[in-house]
Amino acid sequence: MARYTDSVCRLCRRVGIKLFLKADRCVTPKCAIERRAYVPGQHGQGRKKFSEYGVQLREKQKVRRIYGVLEKQFRKYFAIADRKKGVTGENLMRILEMRFDNVVYRLGFAGSRVSARQLVRHKFFTVNGKKVDIPSYQVRQGDIIGLVKGKEEKLTIKEALGKRQDRTLPSWLSFDADSKQGSVQSLAVREDITIPIEEQLIVELYSR
Repeated sequence: MARYTDSVCRLCRRVGIKLFLKADRCVTPKCAIERRAYVPGQHGQGRKKFSEYGVQLREKQKVRRIYGVLEKQFRKYFAIADRKKGVTGENLMRILEMRFDNVVYRLGFAGSRVSARQLVRHKFFTVNGKKVDIPSYQVRQGDIIGLVKGKEEKLTIKEALGKRQDRTLPSWLSFDADSKQGSVQSLAVREDITIPIEEQLIVELYSR
C-alpha cells in the first residue's frame, strides 16, 4: 500500500501547526515549527494569499495528514459520512477518530499515530480478545482493546504508557492501568478533538 515516506516535519510546516507526527520531538525545541515557522521550499518565507478553494484544500490536506489517510480512502470516508444521518463534517471526524490506529494512540499505547499504525500492523493489539492488524478497522461501542500477551514488555509500549498521563483521554474512551486495557464507551465526540480543524471547509470542498 502507498504511504508517505518523506520528512513528516515538512507536513507540519506546510499547514503551519503542530500535527504531532513525531511524538516526543514535537514538544521539544527541536520541533521544526519552533525552528522554522514558515512553509518549506525556496520561497517559503514569502507572503502567500490563498483562494477560497486553496483554503478548503489545505484544510482537507491537514486532516488527511493528521490521521495518516491517503486521498482515495479519505474520499471513501467522506462518502460514508455524507450518507449518514446528522452533520456530514462531524460524521467524518467521528469515522476518523474511531479508526483502530487512532484509538491505540488516544489510549496512550503509542507516542504518535504513525507509531500506533506500525504497532497495529505488527499485531501488538487485540479487540475483544482477537488480534487485529488493520489500522483502518472501525472500533465500535463496547469494544475492549488490549495488548497481545508478552507485548507489554516491549520498550516502545513501556515508554508510551509511562507518558500517557501527559495526554488527555477522550470522554468516549476509558483505560484500566492495571490490566492495560482500553474500552470504547460510546461513539467519538467532536469536542474531544483539540487540534484546530474546520471540517465544514472539507464539506464545502467536496460539495463544489
